[in-house]
Amino acid sequence: MAEPSFLSAVRESYDTVAVAYVERVPPPTALDPVSRAMLAGFAELVRTAGLGPVADLGCGPGRVTAYLAGLGVSAFGVDLSPRMVELARHAYPDLRFSEGSMTALETGDDELGGVLAWYSTHHTPPRWLPAVFAEFHRTLAPGGYLLWGDYVGDERLQPAQGYGRPVSYESYLLPLNRVADLLEQAGLVLTARLEQEAGGRLKRPHACLLARKPGSARRPSANLHTITTL
Repeated sequence: MAEPSFLSAVRESYDTVAVAYVERVPPPTALDPVSRAMLAGFAELVRTAGLGPVADLGCGPGRVTAYLAGLGVSAFGVDLSPRMVELARHAYPDLRFSEGSMTALETGDDELGGVLAWYSTHHTPPRWLPAVFAEFHRTLAPGGYLLWGDYVGDERLQPAQGYGRPVSYESYLLPLNRVADLLEQAGLVLTARLEQEAGGRLKRPHACLLARKPGSARRPSANLHTITTL
């Protein structure tokens, strides 16, 4: 199958901005407390389930992958940008990083205890999200967890620059309910939902969704928890 055309723009753009990204984007330890709590909760669920490693998809320079490893999770990173992967391998030589696309992961069926998609799907055109979320479902072990975090809205952005460098990617901000519906259509069960409004360091509204692939592993509470921070 031919590679989707949008991937080349994303790859080339992040190759261009990789060094500037590392300089400008704060590390996970500088995230707001609520976002750090979501990552920590995800890490605890994955550790407790013991179903396999976590794939940090769209890992960039590997900081969040390393953060999860510091929380006791077996984690590896996958990114579309060769330059990002190079920087991640240099910064964290004890962790595994590889080039790859969320549209066609090289991971086998049911191999992962967790999938992290942390601000890594907003460059994906909406028509491609069902294929991406189907890959999340395919690679997760029954009982495995997905943590999705990203900007939300109802807007298509075509920036000329990113991180102070020229870029050619586009961004697609979707309403949170639409993302949730697409995950459920892919066969994942939502277990928690976090929404945060813009303010302070947060320039746009963003959200997190925690979901689980149905299976025989020990289940958390079946209730869907909604947290809204203002």
